[in-house]
Amino acid sequence: MMDSISKPFPECIKYLTDNIQLDPYFTQFLEYARANNIPVVVLSSGMAPIIEALLKKLVGEDLSRDIAIVANDVKARPGKTLDDEGGWQIVFHDDSGFGHDKSLTIRPYASLPADKRPTMFYAGDGVSDLSAARETDLLFAKKGKDLVTYCVREDVPFTLFEDWSSITAKVKDIVEGKTTVKEAAAEGYSLYKQSLKTA
Repeated sequence: MMDSISKPFPECIKYLTDNIQLDPYFTQFLEYARANNIPVVVLSSGMAPIIEALLKKLVGEDLSRDIAIVANDVKARPGKTLDDEGGWQIVFHDDSGFGHDKSLTIRPYASLPADKRPTMFYAGDGVSDLSAARETDLLFAKKGKDLVTYCVREDVPFTLFEDWSSITAKVKDIVEGKTTVKEAAAEGYSLYKQSLKTA
């Protein structure tokens, strides 16, 4: 599929940065994370240089420096440069079906001893998030997307979200001790199941 895109890589980045919009509440989440020393990592099946360019434009240089990106990469094709027509190709992060098995990035943290293990929040929406769904402490699944369908089928607890304002609010409640991760996961899943019964 990516081979069908022949535009020079800088043109691809420009097109995407000109046309992609970000959830307006994501910046608010980043500011909260910064103020509370919460590391933010983007795990993506996309390409790191594109994600980096998008974040710089959409949240600003300053906040984007706080975000670690673990994603696929790009390289020039033999005899070409990234600036050439058809000059780039994707370099997959690993050999999985999506080029990035996100669970492989999460698992080393999940297997740490309890006193060293960070609490892991994860927000996702699609099939490339399936491998990570079981590896995190609190999964936020985007309403109406494939990840919700998978979680329901596999009985994986999740909290539904429509935008990042609800994620920020739930993370804030956990950080402030108003609820626990386990309570939040159970509550989110229970609320979703109840909404199906009343629909």
